Order: sequence, then C-alpha cells, then structure tokens
Amino acid sequence: MTGPAIVELRQYTLRPGRRNVLIDLFEREFVESQEAAGMTLIGQFRDLDDPDRFVWLRGFPDMESRRRSLEAFYDGPAWQAHRAAANETMIDSDNVLLLKPLDETSGFSPGERESRGALRSGQGRIIAGVHAFDGPDDPLFRRLAGDAVPALRKAGARSVATLVTDSSPNTFPRLPVREGEPVLVWFAAFADPDAADAVPDLFTERSIQRLRLEPTVRSRLHG
Repeated sequence: MTGPAIVELRQYTLRPGRRNVLIDLFEREFVESQEAAGMTLIGQFRDLDDPDRFVWLRGFPDMESRRRSLEAFYDGPAWQAHRAAANETMIDSDNVLLLKPLDETSGFSPGERESRGALRSGQGRIIAGVHAFDGPDDPLFRRLAGDAVPALRKAGARSVATLVTDSSPNTFPRLPVREGEPVLVWFAAFADPDAADAVPDLFTERSIQRLRLEPTVRSRLHG
C-alpha cells in the first residue's frame, strides 16, 4: 500500500478572519515538528466555500503508532510553545473523521513539500466528497470503482484517493473523532481549477459533504 494506512480528515471552524494566521503558524511551526514525531502531513487546505474553515490531512502507519506520535507531539515543545496562539484562532477542532484506504491501491501518494518561506501559492485544486454507506456490501463501492473514479480521471484528475471509516477505538481520546458514522470519502487532485469545479456531485443521494479545497503553499497533496 502506498501512503499512510490510517488518515485523519480534520476540519476546523475558525474565528472570522483568522485562517491565514493559523496557516502561517501551522506551516512554520507544526509541519516538521509533527513529522519528527512520526506522522505524515498529507495536505493543508483553504475551504473555498467557507472562509473560516481550515482543512487538513495527516496519516499514521497504524493506530498504536498514532497514539505514540500524538503523545509525542502534543506533549512536546512545539505544541506547548505555540498552542495558545493556535487555539486562539479556533472555534471548533473536533470535526475529525478517522479513515483508512478502501484497498491497497486507493491511498494517498503525497508529493514534495515546499520549504519554509516559499512564496508561491498552492497548486491546483482538490475536490472531495463525503458519502454515507450501509456496510461492506453496499453497491456504492461498485459504483465508485466502475463509474466515479474513471469519470474523475476523464475530467482531468491527476490522482484519486478513496477511503472509508476506520472504526478502531480512538487511541488518543484527548482528541475526539466522529464515531458511529460509516462514510466513504474520495479526494481528486486537479491541476486545472476550472476542470475541478466542473466535476458534479457523484453520489447526490448519499452526499454528506462536498469540499472544494485550495492547497496551501506547503501542502504535499496538490493538483
């Protein structure tokens, strides 16, 4: 399998006008420090339809390493030094889905990251969908493989990742996750924002959320 086996999709509701403040702090202080604790920072994004939402993805090899890495980071010097400034930007940070790749070929393959202080904007656009499903025999999975992923690639998606809820117990309860919600989540990376915006909702009757995301400068997942 390429990429992390466990993925957190984290969506933060921020105080009005504070998103760029958090992104600047995050990309300066919380990228290398989290990866030094054993995590993979997959991507950071501005939600194009909500100016006060920050969306990001991080991954882990397994749930036990997740516990160790989160303990190391949140008890470590970077978070202790900057947590007050980070928390001051936030209204809510508990909207978190714990996910795993649908199969061995459907995970993330993050690219290279820009160094600190890079000035260019993030590349391309990420479109994502969150959809309810009813269990392992749900026909949604066949529709995804047979129709949705080929349609995304035909529309110009450079890569597509598909994930489902991981129902493992939360190994780090200091950070809550949304439990009891079986969902399928897909992410499609486009170099062309216009092509991305033209992609329709693939499973309207199952849709919980659709996201149009602009990668930040240091996001490893981009178009």
